[in-house]
Amino acid sequence: MKRNLLIFGFALALAGLAVFQNERIERKSSVSAAGRPEIKLESPVPAFTLKGLDGGEYKVGGAREKPLMLNFWASWCGPCREEAPALKQVYDRYKEQFDLYAVNVTRGDELDAVRRFVNQAQFSFPVLLDTSGETADAYRLLFVPTSFLIDRQGRLKEVVHVLPPDQLEDRIKRLIAS
Repeated sequence: MKRNLLIFGFALALAGLAVFQNERIERKSSVSAAGRPEIKLESPVPAFTLKGLDGGEYKVGGAREKPLMLNFWASWCGPCREEAPALKQVYDRYKEQFDLYAVNVTRGDELDAVRRFVNQAQFSFPVLLDTSGETADAYRLLFVPTSFLIDRQGRLKEVVHVLPPDQLEDRIKRLIAS
């Protein structure tokens, strides 16, 4: 009897510890190691200012005239090359209704390669340079390409990766309508 009671008490203590650990992990999972909050759908996106290849300065965060697609990419990325024609096509078709910023993760890229990629892809939208990697970190970027669809109020609507051109266009139409 004492043995059963001892085993039961030990099992109860383990269960309590498991619940405590799970609660602690869930709280921590909403904050990154750098102390940045998790980016959630329908929440404001992290604000930033980056220089573009054109020498201009581009700001993101808060309300804006048009919805925005932020596309994080790198010149060495095969899927980024596959995605480039679809980005150009959707931007050329809907550029009056939404903005597209291609954010190059420059910390892991070479500027000459970035310029060659942009010229080959014939991008007519702004190409921003994340030279420090802070913007990619703020958006908790795990891999490229990753795109963030942001509404006019500066809230995250969706995160997408490489999509076929027709699906990308559908997502952009929904973003414009939001």
